[in-house]
Amino acid sequence: MTLDRKPDVPQAAIDLYDAYAHKTLDRRAFLDGLATLTGSAAAAAALLPLIEPGSASAQTIGEDDARLSAARVSVPGGQHGLEGYLAVPAGEGPFGAVLVVHENRGLNPHIEDIARRFAAEGFLALALDFLSPAGGTPQDPDQAREMIGTLSADDTLANALAALEWLRTHPQGNGRTGIIGFCWGGSMVNRVAVADAQLDAGSMFYGSAPDASGASAIEARLLLNYGELDERINAGMPAWTEALEAAGVDFQSFVYPGTQHAFFNDTSPARYDADAAALAWQRTLTLFRDALAG
Repeated sequence: MTLDRKPDVPQAAIDLYDAYAHKTLDRRAFLDGLATLTGSAAAAAALLPLIEPGSASAQTIGEDDARLSAARVSVPGGQHGLEGYLAVPAGEGPFGAVLVVHENRGLNPHIEDIARRFAAEGFLALALDFLSPAGGTPQDPDQAREMIGTLSADDTLANALAALEWLRTHPQGNGRTGIIGFCWGGSMVNRVAVADAQLDAGSMFYGSAPDASGASAIEARLLLNYGELDERINAGMPAWTEALEAAGVDFQSFVYPGTQHAFFNDTSPARYDADAAALAWQRTLTLFRDALAG
């Protein structure tokens, strides 16, 4: 989807959706609140597609793009194995590898498209379905959100580490790995950086910060991307960045002016910010090209 200008959506409506998306509100309370805010159920229904992520605009790079190949793959890990979506650049490689971690809606077309974007730039990219141990990401994003809430934090971290190890030993990889994640996945980037001394780089998008005591264990280079209006996530930013600086971690932190939580998600028109997303993407590519070259 290409927008000539950002839709005029009240900040209160975006805040209401954020509370719903992160389980402070159930869907009934969210829709009732949106109707109250807009004045009617009909007005709320018209506003909803501008706020909620959709799939119609999810594909920017097709699976038939000559620069890459893409397919579903099985990855060792968990009790019964893991599933994911692997995008591989054309050519023989070897390539630096990136683990792409989805939001709390699971592995959807938008996240698959991000994996293809990386492959088009010369990276081996695995978008892991962290819901695969629970049967895989369902079509209903609200159901996926509920399923995410049942996952064990320790198990999801172990699955991320297993996927990174799989990428390090992939025949088309060069042994160097990075991770990128958004919202729930952004939190995973922080946690993986603490837990995985072999990780080379991480790009975190609006994810919550872990306990600051873990900063001293980080060996990877980090890029932290925050939306200025994302008060919920930004509340944890100062302590985390101060801990990283005190620990001597090689990191950069950016707050993108005027942007919302999920400003990178181009399937959510009211929250997407094209300029900030493009800048954060270029910063991510610069980091990965440098850190994952081999």
